[in-house]
Amino acid sequence: MITKAIIPVAGWGTRRLPITKVIEKSMLPVGNRPLVDYSVQELIAAGVKDIYMVISNVEPCQVREFYRDNLALNQYLMARGKEDGLKLAKTLPDDVKIHYTVQDPAGKYGTAVPIAMAVEQYKINEPVLVFMGDDFIWNPGGESASESLLKVTGEGESAILGVEIPIENVGRYGVLSAKDGKLVGVVEKPDPKDAPSNLINVSKYIMSPELLKRIVEYVNEHDFKPGDQEYMVTDPIDEYIKDGGIMRVAPTTGEFLDGGSIEGWLHANNVVCGG
Repeated sequence: MITKAIIPVAGWGTRRLPITKVIEKSMLPVGNRPLVDYSVQELIAAGVKDIYMVISNVEPCQVREFYRDNLALNQYLMARGKEDGLKLAKTLPDDVKIHYTVQDPAGKYGTAVPIAMAVEQYKINEPVLVFMGDDFIWNPGGESASESLLKVTGEGESAILGVEIPIENVGRYGVLSAKDGKLVGVVEKPDPKDAPSNLINVSKYIMSPELLKRIVEYVNEHDFKPGDQEYMVTDPIDEYIKDGGIMRVAPTTGEFLDGGSIEGWLHANNVVCGG
């Protein structure tokens, strides 16, 4: 059973300015909850007990405040007999802990960096779930993204979630190339006629200890300059596969909801709120 998860939530969220000047992107509301909490609650339901969040160095950190008990609010609710409100205000079960890693937004940049930072700081040497903090899979009553990943992953293996979209739209995404249920590679923004499939990468993974080690080495051993190249997690994943590592492809019947753009965020609210 996998009991650990990494969720990167650092970064300025520049695509959502000016609102992200004062609200962290992962804290933008979808319905009555922040974006990141959909992934957090799903991971907890899947059995995760330790969540490693990679946050920015801006204070106060809204993500940290959201998952911290608000004693003044709790006292107010108790004094007025608002038991329902008290339950809603408790954002984490007692047996789940969030650990924080601070990432400087001016430092190394790319999807591999926060994963490597969390692994190094907390010496993680076991399989982990890795979810980004500004999107989620919506599948009420159905299989969650975590469940889909766990179902296909064998011991010592990794896995990647694949979301099916219309083939004409794949040119905006990383598209999964798979054979016999295993990832062969990720083709970035292909022409639809050349796309290996209509399954896109939405950055939801199970990562084995071997893959985590490769991600740390990739970040530490390369010195990409700002504006030169991002530290993309798909690079060490590609090397891992070439060297015989197995990464299963887990399809999902859920809908991918992304808060990174205004259109995506509005759509997410419409879907979750039944609009």
